[in-house]
Amino acid sequence: MSVSVGIVGLGQFGPSFIQNFKHHPDVRRLALCDLRADRLKRWAGQFEIAETYSSLTEACASDLDALFIMTQPWLHADHAIEAATSGKHVYTAVPAAQTLDDCERLVQTIEQTGMIYMNGETSYFRPETAYCRQKAAEGAFGRFVHAEAEYMHDIDHGLRAVNQNRWGEQWSADKTGGIPMSYPTHSTCFIVSVMKAHMTSVSALGYRHPNDDWYRKDTIYENEFSNETALFEMSNGASARVCEYRRIGYPGCERASGIYGAEGSYEQNAAGAVWATKHGTEPVHAPRHHEPLPEALAANLGGHGGSHAYLVHEFVDSVNRERLPRIHVWEAVRYAAPGLVAHQSALREGERLPIPDFGDPPI
Repeated sequence: MSVSVGIVGLGQFGPSFIQNFKHHPDVRRLALCDLRADRLKRWAGQFEIAETYSSLTEACASDLDALFIMTQPWLHADHAIEAATSGKHVYTAVPAAQTLDDCERLVQTIEQTGMIYMNGETSYFRPETAYCRQKAAEGAFGRFVHAEAEYMHDIDHGLRAVNQNRWGEQWSADKTGGIPMSYPTHSTCFIVSVMKAHMTSVSALGYRHPNDDWYRKDTIYENEFSNETALFEMSNGASARVCEYRRIGYPGCERASGIYGAEGSYEQNAAGAVWATKHGTEPVHAPRHHEPLPEALAANLGGHGGSHAYLVHEFVDSVNRERLPRIHVWEAVRYAAPGLVAHQSALREGERLPIPDFGDPPI
């Protein structure tokens, strides 16, 4: 069997996946879609792809099997719902949704349509996450006690340009900022996917940078917090700390800095990673090639810790075999929703708030 896929959104990140789809042995047909004709012409020409669409609606009306959606973060839920409702299997970049209402709408749509949904959280296939999941499967952690993860990306390390590019011609000064905890999934995925537990409550604090020109009340986000720190309670009784920092004198990182169990623990910092027990530590060198891949994809794993090839293969294989992908919609909203509630807690000066859960996938 084989599948036909359309890549929707050819801005800064979408094109980096074209090669992996084009070379995947189970993709029989590949199409491109973007609102901008110049982008379509450029990438279709470079990769010799004849089939193109000028809008998501156009792509949804086609006979493609699946859509790989790499549009603006605030559009992911709406675009996934439109694609699934039109009968397409769908992948979106992170986050799955940026409001709790959209989390619920997205889950309901996938349940009602029966279409396959996958979320593109890169942390799931990072080598260190795969290593920790294997350790957890072996029982090496024992009972989980605590976990810590962070996404540190200073606003001046390219994020200003990324934000302006996402808005395009609609860009204006009142669209600066953004809420750090509305994009928490690089951090929360480490914890949720390794522990196989979800976050049930949160207390969070926000940091206001003096005279900040970017994070301000007079924007569409009405957000002054450049950094947000959250302490979560997990459904397995453990605790977890997540830091989402956009004003930070530190090299950028997406990192599980610690996953601690009663019998064993994993720690990572800028110097490297270790596995620890009560008797000592040993260095960890998690391999980038940690799962079988088609030969053409294994030769070029791509960015974000080599996760791109794994994401493409997981989506193609789940559609081709009509199986539930590992980063399904119920998993995806467990990555997104905790950050949305954490921001509300920070606005209330750390008030502990419950986090809604949208359930498990049906059998």
